[in-house]
Amino acid sequence: MLKDKYLNRHRLFAVAPMIDWTDRHCRYLHRQLSSHAVLFTEMVVADAIIHGPRERLLSHHAAEHPVTLQLGGSDPAKLAKAVEIAADFAYDEINLNVGCPSDRVQSGTFGACLMKTPDLVAECVAAMKTVTNLPVTVKCRIGVDDQEPETVLPDFLAKVIAAGSDAVWIHARKAWLQGLSPKENREIPPLDYALVYAMKREHPNVFIGINGGIQDLNQAGEHLKHVDGVMLGRAAYQNAGLLTGVDAAVYGEPEREFDWLALRDTMMAYADEVIASGGRLHHVTRHMVGLFQGFAGARRFRQILSSEATKPGADPELIATAFAAVDLSAGPKGSTADGERLAG
Repeated sequence: MLKDKYLNRHRLFAVAPMIDWTDRHCRYLHRQLSSHAVLFTEMVVADAIIHGPRERLLSHHAAEHPVTLQLGGSDPAKLAKAVEIAADFAYDEINLNVGCPSDRVQSGTFGACLMKTPDLVAECVAAMKTVTNLPVTVKCRIGVDDQEPETVLPDFLAKVIAAGSDAVWIHARKAWLQGLSPKENREIPPLDYALVYAMKREHPNVFIGINGGIQDLNQAGEHLKHVDGVMLGRAAYQNAGLLTGVDAAVYGEPEREFDWLALRDTMMAYADEVIASGGRLHHVTRHMVGLFQGFAGARRFRQILSSEATKPGADPELIATAFAAVDLSAGPKGSTADGERLAG
């Protein structure tokens, strides 16, 4: 159970919640690549769960576990209600978004702007804790706008931890609420990993995870010398093949050669189910484009999926055609020790 892993501060690897990217089809693919990585949903707004199409917003495949529901909101009562509703969908964790800087999120008075109201975040955490036995966690920034992170972050953590947060995942950048786009907020504010490490030293008995700018499993291993968990976002999505090394490198599983042909067959069967239920092939394959970064034939693989999967009537056989373009025997060019076990 995730709660036990948080309480005992097990080493964890997570794929970050990413709006428009980490939908159920993405998570199903990522689970085929790693049995143990913690997968996060896209942020789902509490009001949408209360008033909207719950089944569409919350349903997920049984294979996705462990899977975390990330919520957006700032009203403790509404967040608690959303958690109660989500109980029927059997998630493994509830996470509160205190990091997204988009204008749409700010207009709803949640996401990164909540860094300015730590007492309210604490109330939200406490309210969610009263209605679930699942771990309730927070994903935050180190600060926003003109805040001084060295002052703000310790106070923020102290309050959310006192309210019962089982873990805190920290994106090691400030967010600028005006003047920078969400994309720029992931790239321009400087990273301050040392501050996150310091927060872990200050809270040795609390699970602290790090996020922001981490590109591969070697970098992840360096961070795991200082914190309990590491979270990758764009790197894990755009180069999804790196997830095949997670179970050995982070979780101590025996190293093995990944069975790409089994993945092909699994994703073809899954795509067939999606199409049969009214979906389209590209709903699945758009998440597969980054699978073979560095492999001979990867460019052709991407071309086939990008140009053909969106056409009317495209069927799962296209996945086999795309896989056939890749030289699976050689592995990625210039591969590093991403699959090696990481030092604890």
